[in-house]
Formats: sequence, C-alpha cells, structure tokens
Amino acid sequence: MEPARSQKKIEKPYSWDQLKNGLWVRDSIQTRLDEWWPKLFGYHMLKLGGLSCEIASCNSNIQHQVHLDIENKLHTVIADGYDLPFMEKSIDMVLLAHQLDYCNDPHRMLREVDRVLVDDGYIVITGFNPLSLVGCTSLLPWRKKYFPWSGRMFTSNRIADWLGVLNYQVIECDKYGLFPVQNCRAFWTWLENNTGGCVRSFSSLYFIVARKRTYPLQPIKPHWRLKRPLSPVRLNYRTSTEQQGNDSLI
Repeated sequence: MEPARSQKKIEKPYSWDQLKNGLWVRDSIQTRLDEWWPKLFGYHMLKLGGLSCEIASCNSNIQHQVHLDIENKLHTVIADGYDLPFMEKSIDMVLLAHQLDYCNDPHRMLREVDRVLVDDGYIVITGFNPLSLVGCTSLLPWRKKYFPWSGRMFTSNRIADWLGVLNYQVIECDKYGLFPVQNCRAFWTWLENNTGGCVRSFSSLYFIVARKRTYPLQPIKPHWRLKRPLSPVRLNYRTSTEQQGNDSLI
C-alpha cells in the first residue's frame, strides 16, 4: 500500500476547469450536498481549497461561511491548509472537495481540520477512487502530468479508517461515477443505478459525510455490586448446632 505521506511536491488544482470532466464532477457533488445542506447545522462553515470554494452553499443553514485558498478568486481567507488560522473547536462544518487527492500529508491535514472542528461537527470529503477507470488510467506515464491523474488517490475505505482513528462516525459513503463520460449522461446514470453493490465499488468518485464524536474519559461505575459472602451464615449455623449438642448432654 502506498504511504499516505509523500515527499514529492504535488500541484493542486484551484478550479474545476482544470480537471477533465471537472464541471460534471462539481455538479455531482453539488447535487449530493443540496440534499445534505438542510441536515447540517451550526454557526461557521469552512470550505478548504479552491475546489471547495466553487461549491455553492446558498441553501445551507450555516450563515457564516469561510472560503480558504491561496489562488482561487472566491477566497475570503488566504492561508495554508496545514496551519488553519482558527481557534480550536470553532468550526461547525468543513468541506474538503478533492483536497486529500492533492495533498502531500493527508494525515496532517485531517488532524488540523479535527483541531478546529467542534464536537459533533461535520466533515464532508470527496475524492477519486484508485480502483476505477480514472485510477487505472493514472498508471499511464503520460497521464501523470495532467489533472486529475497527477494527484494521489485513496480508497473510501482508507479514508474511513483515518476518520475512525480520529473518532469520526461515517454517516454516509456514496460511490458513484462508474462510467466517467460526459456524453449521454442519462443513459450511463441509468445503467449505473441498475448495477449491483459490488460493481459500484469500482466507481470513480466517492462522497463521505462523517461526524466528530466525543467519548467520556472517566469510566462510568457499574450500578451492580457483588453479593456478600455467605460465611457468616455458616458460622452461625455451626454455633447453633454445637449449642444443641451441649444441651442434650446436660
């Protein structure tokens, strides 16, 4: 398995126009987020990365929204994703649209996001699946110079394992885009919806919604107690028996 941390410098896209079929990928994420916006509550939302900044969130219940990136023109805060300029537990929801695919150290980024996210806060992660047509074509040497194949793709199960280490509960993990072609999308979508679950494991995209869980550090004492030993009863029984024997001798 490829290590999560990479020493090579990875170029990061800041707009969906830079990716092949990027507009379709953005619209597919937008469709799923439009179903989730009414379910996500809080005061502050963070869109991390240029791709996240271009996702519309006007239907969200969270009013204060921060767009963090360096090159995208929609940013409201310019900062490094590894060193977020926010206090601990100050963000209610974080959107990571294909940020882990173009990240040298995804563990570090997730830990930094976990630092600023409140307890029971939400995190939404999207990315490319390496076990798909897009992932297989990334093995071609001449593809490595272009988006999206220049990134590092991780499976959704691996992302879920990383979130589990940080005490996150995966609420939804949707895999889609089995046929990443833009022509005749209605036909390919119908064909994908009628395939089995095993085939969907080879879809090109994944959409994960997870919630940060906290557990008490002090163990709760049990309400039950062990029964007292019966030795005093046996002692009393022996004493009464000996007393009856002495009375009979008299």
